[in-house]
Amino acid sequence: MNRTRITTLALLSLSVGFIMSSCGPGGPPRSDYLTGIGGAVRQDTSSGAGHPAPAIPDDVSYWDGDSATGSPVIRINRSQQKAFFYKGGVLVGISRISSGNEDHGTPPGKYKILQKDQAHLSSIYGVFKDKKTGMMINDNVDIRTDKIPPGAVFYNAPMPNFMRFTGGIGMHTGYLPGYAASHGCIRMPHHMSTHFFENVQVGTPVIVE
Repeated sequence: MNRTRITTLALLSLSVGFIMSSCGPGGPPRSDYLTGIGGAVRQDTSSGAGHPAPAIPDDVSYWDGDSATGSPVIRINRSQQKAFFYKGGVLVGISRISSGNEDHGTPPGKYKILQKDQAHLSSIYGVFKDKKTGMMINDNVDIRTDKIPPGAVFYNAPMPNFMRFTGGIGMHTGYLPGYAASHGCIRMPHHMSTHFFENVQVGTPVIVE
């Protein structure tokens, strides 16, 4: 099997606490808070526009499924922090992931893809920015518990290539710190979430171990 391995040097010059993973349906227009320093949108191969590169080099993720045939199945291994993509029972891709943390675990079980949304926004997590200046006030907001300060506006966290498989939990592009750190969702490098997104349909089985 010809495996294309993409290694990304650790690059963590941006604050990353705002990359949240537990997801909900839709929300206000996409914010610009994931743009890079000076407002220039970053286009990291591993993480997508505006998403910081992984905290550790990704020498695990690869995709070799474009020419493969057969029914897709995704297996997520939380202990290994990896997602495995099969077509017709043959492994065609592996993605490094970050699953739910101790307080917001990713529940094990057998699921199916319920929804695909390429430009998904969280309805729960995001940031507060000053309405006049655009300056960041709080980059780690849970709108259910955090009150919007006077003069501030809430921006929903973008979660590209969202693939919901149970409740508010799904797979999507997100920051990978090297350990389980999300609010339940499965974060992936952008190039891998794109491959997964393009090769699943509503009803594709997802097994979380």
